[in-house]
Amino acid sequence: MSESPTATATDAPTTVPGGTAEATTLSGQVSKCPKKRAFPGYTKSLLRIRVPVVVTLAEKKQQLDRILELGPGMIVHFNKSCDEMLELAVNNHRIAEGEVVKVGDKFGLRITNIVLPGEHFTAVGKAGNQIT
Repeated sequence: MSESPTATATDAPTTVPGGTAEATTLSGQVSKCPKKRAFPGYTKSLLRIRVPVVVTLAEKKQQLDRILELGPGMIVHFNKSCDEMLELAVNNHRIAEGEVVKVGDKFGLRITNIVLPGEHFTAVGKAGNQIT
């Protein structure tokens, strides 16, 4: 993510990532990112809200007695292959998938697929009426 431009008192559009340009990552490294697109000026404060960003390696459910037996050196096995994509979630909402990349002595996630939100349909009409 790149830093937002300095705020001004006008309602001039704010630019944020969205096509192909260079941007600075959270670690300060320069990387390619989507082209910028404009948002109305009143969104500037909303765009500065910090939300949790989580990459999930794998998940599994385990019985409590097995968890209580865990200790240093023990290995927890997962059913996920090393070649499968990792999930990127923002504020507990899955938004993308990607692959692990090395960035210096740290790791990062190269986004390979944006996950579209599921469609939600709500029935409209009086109770008891069925929509066909």
